[in-house]
Amino acid sequence: MNLKQRSYQKELLDDDDISFDDIKRNMLELEFINTWLGGHNITLKGFKQLLGDKKQITICEAGCGGGDNLSAIVNWCRAKNIDVKCIGIDIKKECIEFAKSNTFLQGTTEWITSDYKNTEFKTKPDIIFSSLFCHHFTEEELIQQLQWMHVNSSVGFFINDLQRHWLAYYSIKPLTSVFSSSRLVKNDAPLSVARGFKKKEWVELLERSSLKSCHISWQWAFRYLITCTHD
Repeated sequence: MNLKQRSYQKELLDDDDISFDDIKRNMLELEFINTWLGGHNITLKGFKQLLGDKKQITICEAGCGGGDNLSAIVNWCRAKNIDVKCIGIDIKKECIEFAKSNTFLQGTTEWITSDYKNTEFKTKPDIIFSSLFCHHFTEEELIQQLQWMHVNSSVGFFINDLQRHWLAYYSIKPLTSVFSSSRLVKNDAPLSVARGFKKKEWVELLERSSLKSCHISWQWAFRYLITCTHD
């Protein structure tokens, strides 16, 4: 694998004919990865940077999958006595169906089965974010996505996604062979790294999107946190 350039090979998760059992197993294992490899901590870091001192907040996740990121945010907000409302958007009805089964999010979350860019809000959420979502798109599609997140949020948006790096690529294979029983995770985990971005590529994407008030920081393990606020 030549990691100097992004891979554009489609992941299995991007197929249209995945069984619900495969989706469910994939969502459960992604939650495990986010919990034990620090993904949720990065999401919370981005959230807290944009939250400021607010005690009421509405947050939307584009490509919400099984809802584990929103669950981590709700759990933190409840511990801090912050009134949080969530919106989860995913194009796959199987992901939304699985997310709805999360009793922890019931009563706090509006679920939308749609392509994110077709979603229109009556009231803009304060914060929009995505986690492990951006690498599924081409650069041109991602520029559209960055602009959509900017236009449709009232405070700003943040992104938690993978760094394309040889060590991440070659270490994720043995890791998934040990803990994963999902064919999707075993195939897509290393491919996701190969589809990820380097920092200079993020800088260029943000510039091409005409977004200025943005900050890019490297996070363990091999991720970038991008936060953007309104001028």
